[in-house]
Amino acid sequence: MKAHAGQKADKAAAVVVTRLLRTPVLILLLLVTTAGHTAILPEERADALFHSYDGGGVTINGPSILIRKNIGDSFSVSGNYYVDSITSASIDVVTTASPYAEERTEYSASVDYLRDKVTISTAFTQSNENDFDAQSLHFGISQELFGGLTTVSLGYSRGWDTVGKLGDPAFAKDVNRENYRASISQIITKNLLMEVGVEIVTDEGFLNNPYRQVRYINPANVVRGYDYEEEVYPNTRTSNAISARAKYYLPYRAALHGEYRFFSDTWGIQANQFEIGYTHPFRKNWIFDFKVRNYQQTKADFYNDLFPFQNAQNFLARDKELSTFSSFTIGAGVSYEFNKTFLSFIDKGSINFSINNIQFEYEDFRDVRVVSAPGTEPLYSFNANVIQFFVSLWY
Repeated sequence: MKAHAGQKADKAAAVVVTRLLRTPVLILLLLVTTAGHTAILPEERADALFHSYDGGGVTINGPSILIRKNIGDSFSVSGNYYVDSITSASIDVVTTASPYAEERTEYSASVDYLRDKVTISTAFTQSNENDFDAQSLHFGISQELFGGLTTVSLGYSRGWDTVGKLGDPAFAKDVNRENYRASISQIITKNLLMEVGVEIVTDEGFLNNPYRQVRYINPANVVRGYDYEEEVYPNTRTSNAISARAKYYLPYRAALHGEYRFFSDTWGIQANQFEIGYTHPFRKNWIFDFKVRNYQQTKADFYNDLFPFQNAQNFLARDKELSTFSSFTIGAGVSYEFNKTFLSFIDKGSINFSINNIQFEYEDFRDVRVVSAPGTEPLYSFNANVIQFFVSLWY
């Protein structure tokens, strides 16, 4: 089935959301309670996840399977299989083409090596879909200092993507990505853990969508008053992000966490994100998790909902993810932990469920499905729901 305008940005935004929200709710408590102990390998476990994203005419769902196994006292290996089944009738698609459906599969493998208080990690990820292939290699190193009170981490990733175009077998554009990151976490008191991180990402190559179009005023079009032309992006982009996180362990085994993140890039985008959350254990086996998140972003320098004329500038974009917009997320999760089962090799397990509702409000992207004079259409907004259900088994 032919792909359409808006395809890559819609999928990328939704996939990022589902990945950000698929972290188990137990991680917050684990970070607080295990901080300060001698560095250890990740626990041997298996996770089976089902995720679902539904919003803005885009639906993404599928399974993920992760298995981790330790080899001796120094090595841990893991493998992950992840699937996104995507259908889209988003605003971009329905205004320029027809809905589509496709599937993306992702495979990854990682190795962790522990020596004293130093952990070295490597991972490789590959994903494939009908018009986009991606490979990435990751490397990280972390070391505990001052008796485990301080942890310093460094990381580097390199990605190689190939962008295709359905209906044009000769179309193949390369994208190279590099990611540099560093963080330091510090135990301030027995109850308070803080972390500061920085991240730099460089992208080079074909960075826009081969299907997407921008619109420009054209009085000759007496029906709409505007026409479409292909978008044009710069072939380089550098982005920077600074984040600060805090986790506070409350006397009755609950925990609070907060996060602030600032983002900027060479395309003129700046963004601020705030998040606060609360994790509450109930009796022996239950954990409840609640959070709210606010995100605000300015537009790219070359973005415009409606250009004044054709080829109005060197670079042209009408991707709503590059516009001025904000989002507000409310999330809740619950986890139930159980002990040994009839399977003798299982030490314990947990059943986890979470749901997040995200409200998107766009300040300069208009809903052209509503017939009106160009530039006076109502501003676009939509809600999305992200649901996750997963089972974890320790062995």
